[in-house]
Amino acid sequence: MISQKILNWLNSKRKEHLLHIKFTKLNKINKWKINKHEIFHTSKKFFKIIGIRVSSNFYKNNWDQPIIMQNEVGILGIIKDPKKKKYLLQAKVEPGNINKLQLAPTVQATKSNYSSVHGGSKVFYIKHFLKLRNIGKYKQSEQGFRYLNKFNNNILIKNKKNIIKKKDFFWFTKNEIKKLIYKKNIINMDTLSVFSSILKKKKKDKPFNSKIFFYDWLKILDKKFYIKIQQVKLSTLKDWVVSSNKIVHKNKKHFSVIGINVKTNKREVNSWSQPIIKGKNMAFAGFVQTKINDTDHYLCRYILKPGLKRSVIGCTINTSDISEYNKNNTLNKIDKKFYKDFFIHKKNNTNIIFDNVLSDEGGRFYQCQVRCVISFVNFKKITTIPDNYIWLSYNQIVEMIRDKRVDIESRLLFACNNIDQIQ
Repeated sequence: MISQKILNWLNSKRKEHLLHIKFTKLNKINKWKINKHEIFHTSKKFFKIIGIRVSSNFYKNNWDQPIIMQNEVGILGIIKDPKKKKYLLQAKVEPGNINKLQLAPTVQATKSNYSSVHGGSKVFYIKHFLKLRNIGKYKQSEQGFRYLNKFNNNILIKNKKNIIKKKDFFWFTKNEIKKLIYKKNIINMDTLSVFSSILKKKKKDKPFNSKIFFYDWLKILDKKFYIKIQQVKLSTLKDWVVSSNKIVHKNKKHFSVIGINVKTNKREVNSWSQPIIKGKNMAFAGFVQTKINDTDHYLCRYILKPGLKRSVIGCTINTSDISEYNKNNTLNKIDKKFYKDFFIHKKNNTNIIFDNVLSDEGGRFYQCQVRCVISFVNFKKITTIPDNYIWLSYNQIVEMIRDKRVDIESRLLFACNNIDQIQ
């Protein structure tokens, strides 16, 4: 049970924070411009929406799509009090949040934000992170199908000095965070992203596949598959309808790009306008977990994404739309079989050990939700796996996260299941 003190604090913050969203046409967004090439802010800061053409032998078809280009590397930072063993999180309102307010890292800011390009108030606690040396070593990738080469620095600072807690911030224990993870849309994805980056290794870990085997497997697939992108005009995107109103797929598949006007009372600025990505339906991220050599293992897959510069390790199944999965052309036969066998059918050999709905970050994505599930399966029940899948132990995944080779959806789900291991 979540303590009454936390519940009271969250309820009081929800009442204090105001949020009003009004949809608007893309060509009516204040301080933003849309033309045949792109959508951009008049300051030339923040982010852009551009078009890309994707060619790959990893997927059945090539395709066009809009994508967010944001060259700035943001800061996602959490301050920990090592004496009290507590983490400082903030109640943050984002325009795309499905429940208005979620628990964000101590600092969640783009360079444009903490540089006050918008002319707003300063970002609290940012100085603790800006003074770090070699800050680039903390970079982790963002969503590879909706961002183009986007990274954020994911940082934990253990501060022994007395930190004055600001009004919208709260110190949480690890156990309190663990309980909140099982609540819908409370812990935001940026907080989970930081936690995924600070997981400790376990003392006992006996991997089914050796490190040499794993890297050989990765090299073979990297030679076999490729993905290439070319920037194109928004107006020339195939299968997309680009208008002054919004950008949508002609068959109403995938996401859309819409415009919003925002009014709030607890941000660096109290009103602004922006384009934002709107998801179509509930997304899904699922891990199959098992026990091998008395060690936790996860069924991972090799994947290429247009917005990432190199291949990454993903979870067992990940799709932006799980509704009517049998008719979903973005899922192959293996995906559909795994989903059917291990995530929706209650068989004797499966046990759902984590199942919750979490949200994508609300600054760029409007009410985009992901159902996150981990299914424990008896290893003996899985006789064969496809060539682009592999069993990785807990410690191996932690190593791959540190090597920046695990995609964000998998990192978040992995963190949810292993929050006890955060530093």
